[in-house]
Amino acid sequence: MSTSVIEPGTRLAGRYRLEERISDSGGSSLWKAIDEILARAVAVRTFDPEFPRVGEAVTSARAASRLTDPRVTQVFDADDSGESAYVVSEWVAGETLEQMLAKAPLEPGRAATLLYEAAEAISAAHAAGLAHLCLSPRDLVWTTGGTVKLLGVATDAVLRDRYSDEPAAEDVRGLGRMLYAALTAHWPGDEDGSGLPAAPAGDDGVPQAPRQVQAGISHAIDAIVCRCLGIGAAEPITEPAELAKALRGVPRTPLPLFAGLGTAAPSPRPAAPKRPATPSTAATTQPHQPPVQDPTRPAQPQDARGPGRRGRGAHAQHGQHAQQHAQPAPSGQVPPPRGRYDTPPPAPPGNATTVAAHARKPANRALLGIAAAALTVIVGLGAWALSGGGSDGDKGAAGKKTDQGQKSQPPKPATVKLKIQDASATQSPADQHPDGTSRKNPSAVIDGDPGTVWETQTYTSEQFGNYLKALGVTLTLGTPAKVSTIKVSCPVSGGTLQVRIGSSRAPGAMKAIGEQSCSRGELTFAANPAVQGQYVLVWFTRLPAGLKGKLNEISVNGTAG
Repeated sequence: MSTSVIEPGTRLAGRYRLEERISDSGGSSLWKAIDEILARAVAVRTFDPEFPRVGEAVTSARAASRLTDPRVTQVFDADDSGESAYVVSEWVAGETLEQMLAKAPLEPGRAATLLYEAAEAISAAHAAGLAHLCLSPRDLVWTTGGTVKLLGVATDAVLRDRYSDEPAAEDVRGLGRMLYAALTAHWPGDEDGSGLPAAPAGDDGVPQAPRQVQAGISHAIDAIVCRCLGIGAAEPITEPAELAKALRGVPRTPLPLFAGLGTAAPSPRPAAPKRPATPSTAATTQPHQPPVQDPTRPAQPQDARGPGRRGRGAHAQHGQHAQQHAQPAPSGQVPPPRGRYDTPPPAPPGNATTVAAHARKPANRALLGIAAAALTVIVGLGAWALSGGGSDGDKGAAGKKTDQGQKSQPPKPATVKLKIQDASATQSPADQHPDGTSRKNPSAVIDGDPGTVWETQTYTSEQFGNYLKALGVTLTLGTPAKVSTIKVSCPVSGGTLQVRIGSSRAPGAMKAIGEQSCSRGELTFAANPAVQGQYVLVWFTRLPAGLKGKLNEISVNGTAG
C-alpha cells in the first residue's frame, strides 16, 4: 500500500486508526492516530513502498523501544512484514523548543535545565548504543504534562540518511546548538535545522559566543556552549554525559508545570477608556447617578475586594452610602431610595419642605435624650465589668485580660521539610561484588528535579543476582532532627523499598521504620513516634520487575533538634 493512497480512517494492524496527517516528506508520513484497543492517541509513521530504508527504520525503532528513559519518546510497535510498514510511538502534546523561542529567548537558568534533561536523555541512548545525529529545536518538547520529551532518537537518523563516525561528538554539537538557540533565540546550525534567525557569525564563519548575542548570560554557561560548538580554544566536550555533568554545575531554574517557557512580556493591549470601577458588564451603575439597591433583596455585606470593585449587590449599596454621606441631599430634594433595612419614612405630601423643617426639631430632641440615656447605661456596664463584676464563669475579653494566673501551653515544634546536606549510594554486598554504577548520580534524589533519576544497573534477578543484599541512597541531614515522615518518588513498580533512620551512617545501627512496594508514584513512610537521627537510608531490599532500582525525589519532614 503506497503512502499516497493511505487516507484518514485507514486501520493498520486492525487497531491503529489514522486520524490526521501531520507531515509528509522523504517517503514517509507522520499521522496522529488512535489505538482502538487501548483507546489512546498515538503517533504512527507510514512508509512509501519505494522508501529505500524501510527495514532499517523499523529495526532502529525496535531498538529505540528498549530505551527506558522517560524523557525519550516511547516506541510501542514497529512492523514491516505486511503490505505497509509502520512505526507506532507515543503521542507527545506540548510546545517544541523552537515554538518557545519564537516568543523570546529563555531565561538562562531554564535553558540550562531544559538542555540538561536533553543531555541526560541522549546520554542514556548512547549507553544503549543509539544516537540521534540530527538534533534541532523541533525535537525537544516541553509537554502539557510538565515533562521533557526528546523526539526521534535512533529513527530520525535513518529517515534523514545521517551517519557519523563520531556519534557522541555529533550529538553533543546538536545539544550545544540547541542550548545556543535557547539562550539567544538564534540558530547556529544549517538552515534546514530550524526556522529561527541565523546566529551572527564572524568573518571566519564561526558563530559568535552567546554572550555577544544576548545579555544576561553567565560566563559559565557561555563557556559550555563554546566548548560544545568549538568556539574558542577551550577543550571541547565530546560526550553527552560530560555535557550533562557540566550543566549540572551551573545555576538551573526549575521548569514550570506547563508548556510555555518564553520570557517575552505579554503583548500590550490598547488602554480601555476610563469608566467607573465595575467588575463586569453585568453592573449597570451609571457614572454620575447613585446606584439603587434592589428593594426586594436584603442588603449584602461589603465586597471584600474593596469599594473600588463594585458588583451587582454589595458594591451598589456601598457606593450609595458613600455618596449619601459625602453629599447630603440639598433642601427641598428627596434623597434617593436606600436599601431594604435602611429605608427612610415616606416623604409627606404637600409642602414637604416646611412640614419636615417644623417636625424635625422635637424629633431631634427626643432622639438626643434617648441617646444620652443609652450612653449612660453603656458607661455603667463597662465600669461594672472592669471592677470585676459578673460571675466566675464569665468568658468575656475583660476576664481574660485580668486573669493573671492563666498561662497558655507552650507551642509544639512545627513539622517542616528538613534540609538535606548530601546524598550518597549505600549497599550491602553479599559476596564482595559492589555495584559501582550506583555511585553515578545519587544527588538526583535531592536536586528538586523530578526528571532526574538515580538508578542501578540491571541485574539477573530480584535478589541482585545474589551479589548484594540491599542497595539504595543515604541522605545526610544538615543537623540532627526528629524525623516523622519520608516521601519517596519511585518511577518503577514492584520490588521492596525500605527506610531506616539513625545517628550513624551504618545501616545496621539505624532503625527500620517501614517497607513498601513501589507503584510508580510517591510513597510515604511515617515514623510514629518520630525517630531522632541525622541519616536517612532509602534502599531496595528486593528489585522491581525490571530488575533495576530507580528513585526520583526524596524529601524528609520532621522537627529540628
